[in-house]
Amino acid sequence: MTKRYLIVMEETSTGYSAYSPDLPGCVATGSTESEVEQRMREGIEVHVAGLRDRGEPVPEPQSSSSYVEISA
Repeated sequence: MTKRYLIVMEETSTGYSAYSPDLPGCVATGSTESEVEQRMREGIEVHVAGLRDRGEPVPEPQSSSSYVEISA
C-alpha cells in the first residue's frame, strides 16, 4: 500500500529544513531542496517502520496544502 505524506520545506540561513505535519517528530535538514526532500523520504520510511516495530498505529496522511495569491 502506498501512502502520500505532505512535507513542508523551508529555507534556512544554512540550507533547508523540512517536516511532515502528519508525522510529528519526523524532520530533516539539507543544503538543497532536493537533498532535504530525499532525506525526508528516507526519514518517513524509518519513522513508519519504527512505529510498526513498536506496534503503534501509523497515522493516515490528512494534511494538504494550497497557495493563496494576494496583491502586495
